[in-house]
Amino acid sequence: MFKNKTNSGRNNICGEKISQLRKQQHPRMSQRALADKLQLLGIDVDKNAIQRIESGQRFVTDLELVALAKIFGITCDDLIAHYRF
Repeated sequence: MFKNKTNSGRNNICGEKISQLRKQQHPRMSQRALADKLQLLGIDVDKNAIQRIESGQRFVTDLELVALAKIFGITCDDLIAHYRF
């Protein structure tokens, strides 16, 4: 049977890592600041979308994944590497 959620019921596998990376920034980056950075890259999201991504309530598109990796200076693999099927 097809499943599009993680074993824990999350809609993405990168949200927790995004939250961790955002909070590790110095000074600490707010959800609004991350949304602003994404908007500068042409990704139309707001603070609420970041909150839903981090909590696993929202899917992440491939375009968003690439932009997030660029913002944090890492690869897309780094954002999803911790997940095991």
